[in-house]
Amino acid sequence: MAISLKSRWITLILTSSFLIFIGGCNRNTTPTETSEAVAEITATQPPKPQPYTKEAELIAVGDIMMHGAQIKSGYNPTTKTYNYDNFFKEVKGILSSGDWVIGNLETTLAGPETGYTGYPLFNAPDPLADGIKKAGFNIISTTNNHSLDRGEKGVLKTLENVRKRGLISVGTAASAEAANQIAIVKKNNISMAILGYSYGTNGIPIPQGKDYLVSLIEPKKIIQDITKARSSGVDIVTVILHFGSEYQRQPNTEQKTLVKQLVNAGADIILGSHPHVVQPYQIFEQTGKLGKPKKAVVIYSMGNFISNQREKYRDLGVIFKVNIVKHFP
Repeated sequence: MAISLKSRWITLILTSSFLIFIGGCNRNTTPTETSEAVAEITATQPPKPQPYTKEAELIAVGDIMMHGAQIKSGYNPTTKTYNYDNFFKEVKGILSSGDWVIGNLETTLAGPETGYTGYPLFNAPDPLADGIKKAGFNIISTTNNHSLDRGEKGVLKTLENVRKRGLISVGTAASAEAANQIAIVKKNNISMAILGYSYGTNGIPIPQGKDYLVSLIEPKKIIQDITKARSSGVDIVTVILHFGSEYQRQPNTEQKTLVKQLVNAGADIILGSHPHVVQPYQIFEQTGKLGKPKKAVVIYSMGNFISNQREKYRDLGVIFKVNIVKHFP
């Protein structure tokens, strides 16, 4: 599934240069005739810059989960190690072709101390992050209803394991200062801000005074973050939302209302997860900067990417592609 998204048009203001040429003098001197020098001034402008474009491709997938059977399948009893590279071999070629490749990590990587478990409290071996990185991912959302499955330490350890592999994480943070920083990525002279939020944490309370650990869906705060991202001058703002109703194939009223609010606030791409089934995508046609056409695109749910849920509609997901085109001059 590929969608072309025209980003804001960038207008370059050029200062025209004028070249002044002074012509030579031609004198014919006689006692009765005088010839005056004439200065010939020619003004020229440089050629008008020809329009051109730059492109970047965003690829996103849904929930990367690790149920008990999947955890065990990556274990090698001979070496007593875990390896999950094989999970991604069929799609590695697709994922590695993208410039920005995003997934929702719906498990903690909190280490073996508290045990590796699937549903309802997820904790997977950290070699899963190696498989994710090798498959071509470079951005991971770590905010979802399972972010606190191993408490505060689990959030911090997951961040450590993800970033150790060179992956950018959004939606959880180790400090208030880090939470206030907006992740910005650049490719081919196109810049994109990435924000991530979850509807909740399955009733597990966020430690008092540490709201920064998990970014929750609060419309006012998200709009403030979008505005902040826009003020930084980025071309694209992408918002990752863990929201909606599980196993429902259509977005609910709350999803639609929130999406409209965020698009109106300046979100260009909204990537949904949580329902564990695929929900529709929608394109919003708008008028952007300088009256140029602007599109915003949302997919309400990308379904499951890695999961042991085998029921109808839960056993699939989409690889969602957005082609971003930036126009010059």
